[in-house]
Amino acid sequence: MSYIKQHYTDTEAVGGGLHFLRDELNCENVGVSVLDCEPGWSGKPHDHSDDGQEEVYVLVDGEATVTVDGDDVAMSAGDALRIGPDAKREIQNGETESQFVLVGAP
Repeated sequence: MSYIKQHYTDTEAVGGGLHFLRDELNCENVGVSVLDCEPGWSGKPHDHSDDGQEEVYVLVDGEATVTVDGDDVAMSAGDALRIGPDAKREIQNGETESQFVLVGAP
């Protein structure tokens, strides 16, 4: 088949609101996730230096701050942020619900 369709809510959420779609879509090189954030939610700080994966965070709805190597990057709906593999990153959601699309690839 030349395509696979999957609704993100049909996948089991990890950590409250993170839906991984890579396996569900049978992706070989790119990871795609949807993150639904409750008000005040914070993610865990992490990097991808071990797997060389760069990421792009697209904030679809809401407002949030992404801390990248100690720099706070304010984001509002429609903003996209590219983060290199070695950079430490952490999402802190604002006072309303937010939704991100997270894309990563080596």
